[in-house]
Amino acid sequence: MFEIIRYSADRKDEWNAFVAASKNGTFLFDRNYMDYHADRFEDSSRMFYFEGRLLAVLPAHVTGDTLCSHKGLTYGGLIMSEKLNIVQTMELFRELNEQLRSEGIRHVIYKCVPWIYHRLSSEEDLYALYHECRARVIARDYSTNIFLQGGLRWERVRRRGVVRAQNAGITVERSDDYAAFWKVLTDNLGGKYGVKPVHSLDEIHLLRSRFPENIVLYQAVRDGEVMGGVVLYVCGKVVHAQYSSATPEGKKLGAIDLIYESIMLHDYKDYPYFDFGRSTENPDGSGLNEPLVFQKEGFGARGLCYDIYKWDL
Repeated sequence: MFEIIRYSADRKDEWNAFVAASKNGTFLFDRNYMDYHADRFEDSSRMFYFEGRLLAVLPAHVTGDTLCSHKGLTYGGLIMSEKLNIVQTMELFRELNEQLRSEGIRHVIYKCVPWIYHRLSSEEDLYALYHECRARVIARDYSTNIFLQGGLRWERVRRRGVVRAQNAGITVERSDDYAAFWKVLTDNLGGKYGVKPVHSLDEIHLLRSRFPENIVLYQAVRDGEVMGGVVLYVCGKVVHAQYSSATPEGKKLGAIDLIYESIMLHDYKDYPYFDFGRSTENPDGSGLNEPLVFQKEGFGARGLCYDIYKWDL
């Protein structure tokens, strides 16, 4: 049997060490990242011990009578030790469900970690969700990614953007000037979609200070003016574009194309995957943003689904 313990702050170091050594965790599950918005969510994360050894953790919070994979994260689910086997995983979910019932929880909403972020194959949870929990897919989000080791297949429109940016005198640099890019990003999102970035400028400064090797800003600059930028989340073998935006002129001149050339052909060319992230407008994955997908597919990106599951207790 598993010993299932609710996470508490005194277990922070143990949690973080486990995530760092797990087969499918990323720095997003480190408590120094997760807890930056702890005031917005009632944490109900779980830690699973078998014969005294920590074999899995589940980032989660409670909303009413529902346990949710953390809504403050793009993906979630069970973070596993490479020592956890499939039989144990089945038992883990049986015992978790019993514990949740005893707490008055009636439903579970579960987001799994997309396979490209796995250090080792880690889909034991998906098998258990179907056969033990009878979970059903309630939402499917759409992302796009590139297998960089397979060679880049940029379409002509993207290659022309690089040449146009170079001819316009735009250069690309790594930068810590998040304030300049955040103005471009905020103006763009507000004017086009009527929304704000998920992270405020203060929050991205805080997270960057905690994870300087994982959160990186590239900017396209001409004559000292920021024309566009891309914020990367570097997660193990995946480079993920967390934010990408350009000024109206930067868009016309191909500023983002030039940034991606620097990232994919030079600085991160040895990484297996580049993930552009979701291309949809609604939480359930509906509202496919076709112009955005067209841009990403122009770099050679193809589909990756982020699934959300639900089961009743």
